[in-house]
Amino acid sequence: MHLNILGIRGVPAAHGGFESFVDRFAPYMRDRGHTVLVYCQADGPKNGLSCWEDEWEGIHRVHFMPRRSGAAGTMEFDAACVRDVVKRPGVDLVLGYNTALFNCVEKLRGRKIAMNMDGIEWKRDKWSLPAKAWFFLNELAGANLCDIPICDHPEIAKHTARRSLRTPVMIPYGSDKIDHAPAALIAGLGIAPDGYCVSIARIEPENSILEIVEAFSAKPRKMKLVVLGKFDPDNAYHNRVKAAGDQVVFPGAIYDLPTVQALRFHARAYLHGHTVGGTNPSLVEALGAGNAVIAHDNRFNRWVAGDDQFYFSDREGLQSVLDAIDSGAANLTTARLSARKRHKDQFRFEIIHRAYEKVLLGMDEI
Repeated sequence: MHLNILGIRGVPAAHGGFESFVDRFAPYMRDRGHTVLVYCQADGPKNGLSCWEDEWEGIHRVHFMPRRSGAAGTMEFDAACVRDVVKRPGVDLVLGYNTALFNCVEKLRGRKIAMNMDGIEWKRDKWSLPAKAWFFLNELAGANLCDIPICDHPEIAKHTARRSLRTPVMIPYGSDKIDHAPAALIAGLGIAPDGYCVSIARIEPENSILEIVEAFSAKPRKMKLVVLGKFDPDNAYHNRVKAAGDQVVFPGAIYDLPTVQALRFHARAYLHGHTVGGTNPSLVEALGAGNAVIAHDNRFNRWVAGDDQFYFSDREGLQSVLDAIDSGAANLTTARLSARKRHKDQFRFEIIHRAYEKVLLGMDEI
């Protein structure tokens, strides 16, 4: 088949979960004999051009450079991708619904569209009311414009089914199994294997970063906390997080994959404070590393991590879990074995890629 992938910044991956997924899925489809095209958002011109095409590891790439930056630039890029893809053959896989209204052009041309519905974006506190309204309209549009809505979590599938005339397909994210990682990669951060807990997330209130840092810093501990993420000195919330962490290491954003894998693999436990959304890629990657997980107690995290992990509902509950882990009273062995099994059963790349291929091939035959 011919597959066109829209909705991401591009490959190779340098941004979020969707890019990391395509970084693995596009070569998988190539190796299975399919033709794959990926749209990429360029940060600058190439040879004076704002649009060009090239090849990356057997994947055809189409690059567009928007004239504007930020959200406006992303919308400009998405619109350019839609205008281009209707001229090409194949099935379209759209990752995310944030500009789903644009995809009506594909539908009017009779194209086959699968769309990953991502999380419930309009419920996130960080957005203004106009932005929430935009995401809400696009969620409705995406769920009904596409031929098959793909959801990364059973709860997102239920949510989408209530808003769509289509029957959603549930396919979560995948990740690598990490069996070893050089301890030397984390030595420069002043931490030692099993001597720290780690959080890897965007520094946002809905990810409970401040609560995590405050609970950890409430008393002296024998272990450290590493909070990985990009901090903006002009962001008031970011400054509050840093001010609360007298026993916390803030290395900033680290994009080197082996280093991030080493941070997960050697951690005593992984902290996951996400309160909204579906299957979070970072939590799946923690399971692949065999981490004991300390997660915010909600239906999204419970399904992903399973019942043998540690959960908290508030700052006091988190502090109690951290106390038990710091003192050695918590059963980390059971949690780690359960993480390995959960990853093997649900979140291996082979499972995820086969599921996507089956859906897309079925659309190609309609």
